[in-house]
Amino acid sequence: MSEFFSQGGYAFFVWGAYGMVLVLLVAEILQLRAQRRTILARLGRLIRMRDSGVNQ
Repeated sequence: MSEFFSQGGYAFFVWGAYGMVLVLLVAEILQLRAQRRTILARLGRLIRMRDSGVNQ
């Protein structure tokens, strides 16, 4: 088991690469969620503006 974690002497690079990929995936997911919230908020404002303009 320790051989697996030591990765033949390249553990720092191997696990660092896995860590970087994990960090980037989490960052992308968070960014996409924020972008989705922004788009939905803008759509909501547009719909409210459209509806208030029709009633006048």
